[in-house]
Amino acid sequence: MSDEEHQFESKADAGASKTYPQLSRLHGHAKCHFFAIDIFNGKKLEDIVPSSHNCDVRHVNRTDYQLIDISEDGFVSLLTENGNTKDDLRLPTNESLLNQIKDGFADGKDLVVIVMSAMGEEQICALKDIGPKN
Repeated sequence: MSDEEHQFESKADAGASKTYPQLSRLHGHAKCHFFAIDIFNGKKLEDIVPSSHNCDVRHVNRTDYQLIDISEDGFVSLLTENGNTKDDLRLPTNESLLNQIKDGFADGKDLVVIVMSAMGEEQICALKDIGPKN
């Protein structure tokens, strides 16, 4: 073997060090953007979740009840499908809906209130006028 030093000059560039996976490095995983409106207070909700993850979705139920009476303290008496009464709901805080319920009841109309329930909370969210009382 000789004692000569060999020097190699590389003129080829594979470019591997100048590239990177742009999508995963800069932007992360694909994401799902969720928008919702809180049914109880009307606030806009927003969440961003990676598409590879699960997310919890709340069960929301809608029930129609016939309005029987409005008490002076703001509670309503409602007739359920099986003929029992439900007396634990307050009138809604939405002024427009509140006025529609009070005015319709004062005029003697048959009213059906739509109640939305989720996560242990219930609230009157809408109203249907089914005609004058017989």
